[in-house]
Amino acid sequence: MFSRRFTPKLCELFNSRFSRAYQRNGLFRKYDLKHFSSLVNNYKINSVTFEKYIANLQLEFDSLLRQPHYTSNPRFAELQPVIKIIEEKNQIDTNICNLKELIESKDSELSDLAKEEQAELEEKLEELDVELLKTLVPSNKEDLTTAIVLELQAGVGGQEAMLFAQELFDMYLSFISLKGWQYEIAEQLHTDIGGLRHASILIEGPEVFKYFKYEGGVHRVQRIPATEKAGRIHTSTVTVIALPQPTEIDIQIEPKDLKIETKRSTGAGGQHVNTTDSAVRITHIPTNISVECQEDRSQIKNRKFAMTRLRALLYQRELDKQTAQIIATRKSQVKSSNRNEKIRTYNYNQDRITDHRLHGVHCHNLKRFMKEGQDLENLILQIDRQFKINYLNEMINK
Repeated sequence: MFSRRFTPKLCELFNSRFSRAYQRNGLFRKYDLKHFSSLVNNYKINSVTFEKYIANLQLEFDSLLRQPHYTSNPRFAELQPVIKIIEEKNQIDTNICNLKELIESKDSELSDLAKEEQAELEEKLEELDVELLKTLVPSNKEDLTTAIVLELQAGVGGQEAMLFAQELFDMYLSFISLKGWQYEIAEQLHTDIGGLRHASILIEGPEVFKYFKYEGGVHRVQRIPATEKAGRIHTSTVTVIALPQPTEIDIQIEPKDLKIETKRSTGAGGQHVNTTDSAVRITHIPTNISVECQEDRSQIKNRKFAMTRLRALLYQRELDKQTAQIIATRKSQVKSSNRNEKIRTYNYNQDRITDHRLHGVHCHNLKRFMKEGQDLENLILQIDRQFKINYLNEMINK
């Protein structure tokens, strides 16, 4: 129960008291929700609503356990990791409660060791809170994308917008270097004074889209441009778009997914065409796509032609799906380049970066933020955490 470094005396004392508590209370209280306070406080979740939501999940899990063949139920697979974390949290709760007597002990050595163990258990609870949040919020399949196209486009602000686009471009290269990802510059269109009108970067690396999807949007900069003689502050924008690279489409057609029918050909073609079952109709059952071919006298050739056409139609279907997904991603990240649609503001006069998706969170030291990459990663992780919290709040308040 204790770490190996603890004295046998402390372990024996703790285990005996724990055993009595276990016998008195029976199994761990499965529905004990008292120690979700750290999760509730850290993630600003309504405690009553959240505890009710967790209790309902546990009841649903219990109901599944009473069903035959519950292990093959997809819902069981979804709930099992959540319940496992909850039960582990409850076990740690019980351990902490049993430590209170030892902490109040007159034996200073026992008391100090118990306090040390309590601190470790509470730290473990916080780790489980983070794990529980990740488990409750389903991961997006696109987050596993390992190759993206990152586009930067100077927006409102003329030459100043183009100068800032170059600075953002350099910032992202520093971030890519920090993460150890591979990149290739596909396109760069510069201005005479060192600005950047447009650029595209091909980036490959683990979870690259998971990070860069939060960079998609309008970035606003407020500062006195180098080209400004009157000392006025200008507001300019740069549009950033992160798109998953289209994957190579590999069409796999399983024989069990095909319904193949033969019939006599119709129309002109002579006696042989009209009296033999040379026409072929193939239906792809999962998509309900059907193709027919009766061009040749040979059924074998007609089947080959029909399969070729079916494969082309399935390929086009997948290509259209990818294209639609990319267009939807582009639209969701940027509607236009207007200043009022910003996701982040870089205020050079106040040496402050404000991400408008986070409330009351600001970063300072713009020079370091733009060059080193570590501050950008920390900010992205905060945004990711906030999106998970928003999703969880929407889910438990349904």
